[in-house]
Amino acid sequence: MSLAVLDDIIEASGLPEREFLLEIVIMLFQRDKISLGKASELLGMHRMQFQKLLADRGICVHYDVAEFQEDLKTLQE
Repeated sequence: MSLAVLDDIIEASGLPEREFLLEIVIMLFQRDKISLGKASELLGMHRMQFQKLLADRGICVHYDVAEFQEDLKTLQE
């Protein structure tokens, strides 16, 4: 599924398109709607980069057992 956002909405936000996407992804992450891994993937950045971005904004990273197991699997590969 793709999502189209009207240019008027992006313009009204006063943000460049990339920053607009970043803000949406961060908001979804903060509300526990997407995982850390999915947020990173949507933004096309490494998970650690996304964690640093969150830390720079003072946003706590919620890290659950499933994400820990996913990280272990990645490390083993």
